[in-house]
Amino acid sequence: MNKLIVVSGATKGIGRAIVEEFLKHGFDAVICARKQADLTTMKEEVENKFIGAKLYIFQADMAVKQQVNDFAAFIKSLNRPIEVLVNNAGFFAPGDIATEPDGTLESMIDANLYSAYYLTRGLIQPMLEAKAGHIFNICSIASIKAYANGGSYAITKFAMLGLSKCLREELKPFDIRVTAVLPGATKTASWDGVDLPEDRFMSAEDVAATVYACNAISKRSVVEEILIRPQLGDI
Repeated sequence: MNKLIVVSGATKGIGRAIVEEFLKHGFDAVICARKQADLTTMKEEVENKFIGAKLYIFQADMAVKQQVNDFAAFIKSLNRPIEVLVNNAGFFAPGDIATEPDGTLESMIDANLYSAYYLTRGLIQPMLEAKAGHIFNICSIASIKAYANGGSYAITKFAMLGLSKCLREELKPFDIRVTAVLPGATKTASWDGVDLPEDRFMSAEDVAATVYACNAISKRSVVEEILIRPQLGDI
């Protein structure tokens, strides 16, 4: 039976690239997204592309705790060991703390932080019992470097890195690896409308390949943090 990867927010950008990279290497995947149509389309496309791979789909808004819990229950109902969990769901809204709309912080904490917190809590018990697994938390350059117009997004990504560090310490004795991924500007829908040349961005596929490589090394070792930037530097 193929190994299983779980990826939240996986129909676009880095999430989708990670799914395809792991399917290419013989994994099956469980994914979620807010739009059922996107999930259905992706399932058809990737199962046609990677013959023999299985993609399980589940519609969920990861900013809503109950839907996160429902997604976790669906995953556990498959009765398959979780080899890799990628907490990728989230979104970016530009703004400054002083002027961004009321509720911006709350909505991004729900989507960018609580989604990972609750999904990890929902899935961790069988991983603890198996003493196996690898958790990747998709953080950001904004997790370590504040910048203008970052506002609440940077706050949530600093917190996401903190979550990752806490999990790393807690899960050491259980042989569960934890890796924080800190990508710089990556060509995804978040950058739509920005008038910059393609080579100023990383590709989502490069991030995905790096994630796969970190999982593929011996379980005697763990890459605790992946910091990856465009060759020409931050935007």
